Amino acid sequence: MGNTFVMLKPIIHGLMKAVGMTSQLVEIESGTTMHFWVPTKSIHPNNKLSNKPPVLFVHGFVANGIMTWLFQILSLSSDFAVYVPDLLFFGDSITTRPERSTTIQADCLAKGMMKLGVEKFSLVGLSYGGMVGFKLAQMYPHMVESMVMSSTIIEMTESISNASLKNIGFTNWPDFLLPKTVSGVKQLLSIGSHKLPWLPEFFYKDFHEAMFSNKKEKVELLEALVVNDKDATIKAPNYSLRIYILCGDDDKIFNMTFSDDMKEKLGKNTTIQYIKNAGHLVQLERPCTYNHYLKKFLSSL
Repeated sequence: MGNTFVMLKPIIHGLMKAVGMTSQLVEIESGTTMHFWVPTKSIHPNNKLSNKPPVLFVHGFVANGIMTWLFQILSLSSDFAVYVPDLLFFGDSITTRPERSTTIQADCLAKGMMKLGVEKFSLVGLSYGGMVGFKLAQMYPHMVESMVMSSTIIEMTESISNASLKNIGFTNWPDFLLPKTVSGVKQLLSIGSHKLPWLPEFFYKDFHEAMFSNKKEKVELLEALVVNDKDATIKAPNYSLRIYILCGDDDKIFNMTFSDDMKEKLGKNTTIQYIKNAGHLVQLERPCTYNHYLKKFLSSL
């Protein structure tokens, strides 16, 4: 792991402890373990689950749960019971199962939350995590009370995939999301942002080293993600729950056309909010504005 992230780890763990969060490995089944950050009180033997509303944050493809959602955890953990998993092959989550679809990710997330004693929750999904979230709500509709979807689509059909890749100038997802070089990391983060701040060269090198473990499995996840248009499993979305689309207005990967189209498909229970001067990584680029809208929606339920 890169030096920057080795140095950051104890600081982040200290921050988590300060806001009442703890790291937990959950065995989903033999050969499958998922790592979650959970409210410390929820795993104490003398404590029942908190009265705070539970919220599950599902990360995208570029980073694990904690690096994706750090600003949201720090902001929301006082009012909500926050759960932050690492999806399979990210962070400390691993499986010996051969499947690589969003279905297995969603299934393991739902089972993990059940094992943690949480039967109902709101779900916040970013990018790949949003697609996993839509799948989870389809498979376990009784568990998901509402969803906040950022920088995502319902499902990665071939037509959406081709249009999105064309927008960013790539021919396949692994070349973009699993860059082989440090300059590829810069390009990835630049396309993911409205305006990438200056970062020292060693950050990109360390990021490249730290974030791209399990590369073979991640390529397989991306290959399994794209489905033929006629094989789309979520053809006519009939989600009865409230859905809030919260996006940057300068998302170069899934632009406003994709988000507006998704809102139309999802129907009357779905609202949309664009955050100005924010890209795909909206929750990192504009955390205060993002958290304001996120809290407002979650508190209105």
